[in-house]
Amino acid sequence: MNDKVTVSTLRKYKSEGKKITALTAYDFPTAKILDECGVDMILVGDSLGMAVLGYESTIPVTMDDMVHHTKAVTKAATRAFIIADMPFMSYNISKEDALKNAARLMAEGGAQSIKLEGGIEVADTVKSIVNAGIPVVGHLGLTPQSVNQLGGYKVQGKDDKKASKLKSDAKSLEDAGICALVLECIPMDLAKEITESISVPTIGIGAGPYCDGQILVLHDMLGLTQGHKPKFVKQYTNIDKIIRDSVNNYISDVRNSLFPTEEYSFTSRKSDAK
Repeated sequence: MNDKVTVSTLRKYKSEGKKITALTAYDFPTAKILDECGVDMILVGDSLGMAVLGYESTIPVTMDDMVHHTKAVTKAATRAFIIADMPFMSYNISKEDALKNAARLMAEGGAQSIKLEGGIEVADTVKSIVNAGIPVVGHLGLTPQSVNQLGGYKVQGKDDKKASKLKSDAKSLEDAGICALVLECIPMDLAKEITESISVPTIGIGAGPYCDGQILVLHDMLGLTQGHKPKFVKQYTNIDKIIRDSVNNYISDVRNSLFPTEEYSFTSRKSDAK
């Protein structure tokens, strides 16, 4: 479990039928925990906009935000394959901009790969980044940066025409050189078709059990997300309640002079001056 996960590792897992595990992280302590638990991939997602920065969508997230948080994660993780999201409009204006911004996430942030959203329309950009020596993860289905164009956070590819487009997009991205493909909020039978039709691993989020791996936003699965919880999220614990209970107990202890006690205090004795 201690061997560094690489692009070759991910392809090997797909060929062997070994499921790939992935979660998001945006800071040093959580990334360290995920890495030590043995998560295969850590995504520094632009979901940090909603998870930790208080935005209503991913769109306000900047390159500086992504570099900052990626640095923290890569300092903590020694085994997991680290992917950093390319934020809104960081790769859409020109190939030159895309290359420059991808290089920042690698050189300044320390990521091993970048992720960008879109299909055939970004295939040439993907190819340019890959040709520069930067691994790229694709992202199809519900693409949050295009949520206004998609008409909200809805399941994608439900009719034949849209399903066919997603299959073509997946092939275009594979041909452009992606090393993995995130499939978000699409029917599980469509995800199965795509997974079986391409050579690179698929990582599902709301795409059913047939993908080569799965990813969730850490804050969703720990119960830290405020408001609506997507159907595809399995909440494994409720950290929100644990934190609230702890803070309320602290407030009560301080107000009732129960903390700090002598146990948590110092005396004038030299032996206690630590």
